[in-house]
Parts: sequence; C-alpha cells; structure tokens
Amino acid sequence: MANITLEGSERDALPNARPLGPAAADERLEVTLILRAGSAELWRERMARLSRAEDAAPLTAEQFARLHGATDADLRAVAAFAAAHGLVVVQRHAARRTVVLSGTVAQVNAAFGVELLRFEYPGGTYRGLLGPVQLAQELHGIVEAVLGLDTRPQARPHFRRREGPKPRRSRAATPPVPSFTAVQIASLYEFPAGSGEGECVALIELGGGYRPQDLQTYFGALGLPVPQVAAVSVDHAVNAPTGDPNSADGEVMLDIEVAGAVAPAARIVVYFAPNTDAGFLNAVTTAVHDEVNRPSVVSISWGGPESSWTRQAMSALDQALQAAAMLGITVCVASGDGGSSDGVPGGTNHVDFPASSPHALGCGGTRLKATATTILSEVVWHDNSGATGGGVSAFFGLPTWQQGLDTTTVQGNVQPLNARGVPDVAADADPQTGYEVVVDGVQAVFGGTSAVAPLWAGLIVRINALTGRRAGYVQPAIYTRESAFRDITRGNNGAYEAATGWDACTGLGSPKGTRIAAVPAL
Repeated sequence: MANITLEGSERDALPNARPLGPAAADERLEVTLILRAGSAELWRERMARLSRAEDAAPLTAEQFARLHGATDADLRAVAAFAAAHGLVVVQRHAARRTVVLSGTVAQVNAAFGVELLRFEYPGGTYRGLLGPVQLAQELHGIVEAVLGLDTRPQARPHFRRREGPKPRRSRAATPPVPSFTAVQIASLYEFPAGSGEGECVALIELGGGYRPQDLQTYFGALGLPVPQVAAVSVDHAVNAPTGDPNSADGEVMLDIEVAGAVAPAARIVVYFAPNTDAGFLNAVTTAVHDEVNRPSVVSISWGGPESSWTRQAMSALDQALQAAAMLGITVCVASGDGGSSDGVPGGTNHVDFPASSPHALGCGGTRLKATATTILSEVVWHDNSGATGGGVSAFFGLPTWQQGLDTTTVQGNVQPLNARGVPDVAADADPQTGYEVVVDGVQAVFGGTSAVAPLWAGLIVRINALTGRRAGYVQPAIYTRESAFRDITRGNNGAYEAATGWDACTGLGSPKGTRIAAVPAL
C-alpha cells in the first residue's frame, strides 16, 4: 500500500550545507515516534479551561496517563509496524506518547520512505534528509511526529559572557553595582522569603556538564549549602563537562548556580540530551513525566528561531508543554539573545522557540543598574553583546490572555497583537550588569536570557514551597496583574520598542516578587 506524507515533516539542508552522499546503510540510529493523545477532545477541553484559569487542580501522573496518554491499541500498532520492518522497540512510554525505534539506515529508509544523507556545513557534519517523511497507511492518524532522523544541531544556548576583567566592586553602599550574585538579584526583585524546600527544578541541557568542585566553590562563596544536583541521561547523553567555560558548560553552570542560589533547598535535576529535535523533545517529556523526581518547574535556556524547526517538531514540543500545564508544572524558557531578528540574516523578524509556545513562560532580558539594595534604572537589554529576543510568532495563534495587546515598533507604529507575543516576563540579562558565576574553575560574569529562565524558575519554586501547591500554567493569572511587575518602558530590541504595559521586548516587565506570590491563582 502507498505511504502517506507526514504533514509538517519536511526538511531542507542547513544554510551553506552540501550533501556528501548517502548515510552508511549499516549505521544504526534511533527514531522517536510521537503518538496521538488518547482523547483529543478531552485534551482541548482541559487546555481551554486552563487558559481561562478555570481549572487550577493539576492532574496526577496516573490521571494524565489514563486520560491523555497513548492507547494500548496505538502502541500495539506501532510495535507491529516495527516488527514488520525489522526495527526494535527500545523504549515506549504511554504518558509521553513516545515510542523509540532502533534500526539501521537501510531499514529506516525503507520504513519511512526517506533517503538519509550525510551533510557537511561550516560547523561540522550531520545526518539528515531532504523533503518529508512518509508514513505507512497503518500508522496514519496514529503517529503525529517522526523525529531523530536528522541530527543537525537544533538549538543554541542563550548565554553571553562579559568580556574583559571583572570590575572591582566598591565597598560603599551607594555606587552602582556592576555585577550581581543571583542572591542579590532576587533581593532587588523583592522575591518572597524562602528556600524552595521540598521542591524540584528540572533543567534541560543539550550539551556540556557540571563539576561538583565548581558548585562547592560557588555556593561556598555565597555562604549557602550546595544544593542536591542530579543528572538524568536522555537518549544516551550524559553530564560531560568540556573544561571550556565558553562552551555549553557555561549554560549548564549558569542554570544550576542561578536556580540553586535563589532556591538552595530545592533539588535540581539536570536532564542531558543530544542537541537534536528528538533529543530536545525527549528531554522535556522525560522531565515533565518524571515520577521519581517530580519537578514542579522546568527551566529551558536553549532554543532556535521558529524558522529552523519543522512544524511537526514544534507541535510535538508544544504539546509536551501543554502536558506540563495539565500536570501543574511551570515551564520557563529563555526568549533568545539575538534581538527581534533572533539572529536570522535578511532583516526580517523572528522569535525563538520554544519560548514562542503559548504554554512556555517566555523570559526576556533587561539591563539593570542598582546599588546593593536599590534598583536605580532598568531598560531593555540591547547592546554590542546582544539583545533580548521578542516579537510575534509566525506559528502560534493569539492566546486568550494576550487579547487586546499591542506591539510598538521603533518607528512608532502601534499594531494590535494578532498572534502569540514574546516574551511574557523579563529580568536582568545584560552581561555588562550580569551574574557572577563559576564555570570550569573560572570566575566570570554571565548574562543572556539564559539567566532569566532559571531566575524565574527559582521564584516560582519559592512560591510553590510557600503555598504548598503548584503554580503551574501561570500566564492566564499574571496577565491580569500588571501591578506585580516593574514596567520597562525604555529601549528596543531592534524592531520593537518598549512601551507602557506589555511589549515585545520585556513582556509585562521584571518581577516584584512578593506581588507575584500574591497573585490569587498562583
């Protein structure tokens, strides 16, 4: 029987890439299949209630699996398909709606109607395909995404290191402080008292690693206990520090140190995965459905322009974030450091995904000037080191809670927001006014929206510990409480200008932590 094209699975080569020829027929690989939810209607109904803040009670893992997981019949259909094509089922998880198959390139080519190729590009080589994936008719309507065929780097970390020597800090209380510890940032933003005890923060990392001795040095200097940090391997990736603070190690350590300084009694679990579309998705679904560690907040500091993703991958990852919302998990995501273009050449506007998902708390960046105790000024982060990501999604529609908002361009044009606007919130991200960290034995100052996601994760974890419940999907609630934010009204990120109220540079603004904690639905 003829195969059917899987909608949204089309791939082009990376810019400046050239094919080297077919991938070796006997090369083994793993392919991730995402299956449909058990009841699409129930799924839509629950998400509609969450978007209207009408249903704050999170589902248990058991309830979610029963109501929204893959059905036994669909799992059996995929297993039968695998057996017929000589593929091995190496993993299946009903709640994650995930089946991972293993086989050779030759077997996968035949099973999914593709020709896998090797490509060379300026950053190295990767295995990939040109065109769409083909689904066997017996899987049509059952399988919604086929990921892992393509191994190109899918995302980049959103941190920036301040260059040059660290400025000397005055002992006086009045002069502006050139850099901050995460503890100082939390104090300046009036975070509620607390340590996050009893909570767990999940960090998604697509490379690099951490060294326990660096954590001891960093937290010892702050006079804080070293938090409990554990690593979870996803798709065979592991904690693998490179020794280079400018590598992905910088991202991993920034995430751990910021979240751990803000919520030192919370457990931190780092989910290491390959930097591919399949690895990214599998890391998120593993964290969201982790019944051992049960994180209440997920922090993601990696992403890429929407234009670099396939539609099937964006839909699958967005559904993973919807599952998080149903389970009462807040997902904080960096909005990117490439300004309104998100680093895409050509002069057009782009937003970063997964921050552009309506089910992610998109975290933008500011430049913060302060004394040790008082904020002096705060503007949009935009300088030679980078700029906060922000803008309007080309993929996701307008969420209920963003209706009636506007965007303002640098030319002064005001337009009604007609699709998902990014970001939702902000905090200090400029590396010139950044966060003091220790990475691979080096003391440095880092910024980027990568610092904002774990900072907000730490705030939410503190609130969860104080209230004894999960804040979960916070956007519908916080968009009704503009008074809980410090409105950023100066600066731009390239195409968009800051304005009174929400804007496409810093969202609602930076947090007034105690007021955020007082929002009724949190």
